[in-house]
Amino acid sequence: MEFRLGASAITTGDSSHDRSSNASLHAKVLCVAILVIAAGAEARRWFNARPANPAMLVAPPQHGNVSFSPRSATLLPTPPHAPMAHSSAMTPLPGGRMAAFWWAGSRESGPDVKVYASHWNGNTWAQPWEVASRESLSAALGYGVRRVGNPVAWASPEGHLNLFVVATGLGGWAASRVVQMVSDDLGKSFTVKRVLPMSPLFNTSMLVRTTPVGLADGGWLLPAYFEMGIKYPLMLAFDSNGDPRWISRIGSRITTLQPTIVPFSSSEVHAWMRDASREQRVQHARSSDGGVNWDDLPALSLPNQSTSLSALRLSNGSIVLLHNHVLPGGSDRNVLRLSTTKDGRHWTQVTDIAHGSAGEEFSYPDLHQVGDELHITYTSRREAIAHHVIGLDFDGGAE
Repeated sequence: MEFRLGASAITTGDSSHDRSSNASLHAKVLCVAILVIAAGAEARRWFNARPANPAMLVAPPQHGNVSFSPRSATLLPTPPHAPMAHSSAMTPLPGGRMAAFWWAGSRESGPDVKVYASHWNGNTWAQPWEVASRESLSAALGYGVRRVGNPVAWASPEGHLNLFVVATGLGGWAASRVVQMVSDDLGKSFTVKRVLPMSPLFNTSMLVRTTPVGLADGGWLLPAYFEMGIKYPLMLAFDSNGDPRWISRIGSRITTLQPTIVPFSSSEVHAWMRDASREQRVQHARSSDGGVNWDDLPALSLPNQSTSLSALRLSNGSIVLLHNHVLPGGSDRNVLRLSTTKDGRHWTQVTDIAHGSAGEEFSYPDLHQVGDELHITYTSRREAIAHHVIGLDFDGGAE
């Protein structure tokens, strides 16, 4: 009897356990089904976003000659209690001014990291002010933001500013999203507009780093990249109101990121990418339909040991590129070089903007033209943001 009671008890326990296991299994199946349905909806949005008639790029002038002459080299003012600074981005403003954005704090991914801004008035940079933090983004989005990162800016000719900031919840940068912020007072204050609809994985693992390119209708193309195990570059098109229109993947590689893009005509655009593969060369892609479809091209001869680039077409059609060159006995980021090209594949050195000892870092550059000046910012030793002004002579001279 005792045995039967024990057996009965065991049987009853097993039955309860089976019911619990079945409920757990059903819950898991339901979760998977929900994820599949949601992923399907995301995928439909992703793959059906291609435009029938994409907006045309701003047609660039034919390539001309330009000479470069250094004018000044300074550091942007440092925010208080922020010993580390990184990832600067500029955008021209009306009246020959500029705004610069970067993150600063005690360390990368630190809880005190914030995005700061400063104005260039033609001679000096203003004292920086805070424009985004994990606290301000959490309050605006309605959920927790753990860390903030790379800012990218775009301003209309009237000075309406769009700022794109990388933000993560749980996890590292692979769990990041891109937050779009807007300002109507030249960047003194911002409001959050949206999290960009970019990834089939619920908009996560998306980052930005390099400057957008303008479209003829007043919109722009925002370079971006996916980074979760594999890495690949993308591009998101906006209309003149700052609303996303369509998205495309740049090429088919899975080891490239942080694309920088330049138009070659009203429909042809080139992209050069940071290389995370063993090839360690600047990667290259081209689109002939305004960025909707892309073809991979062979890597350039320029070395790239997984470092960010920045390219720009000047007002006379010349194309310039800031990139980390690698010299014998040097390291991956101790030389920041300015080069120029006519065809996008063959590059000629202009000058080394920064050159330090092995292990020093001069990285994450940005460059913009304002009048007859080329403005460059970059991370200087992770301690500050450096700013160089280079004069441009379009009347002749060596390229």
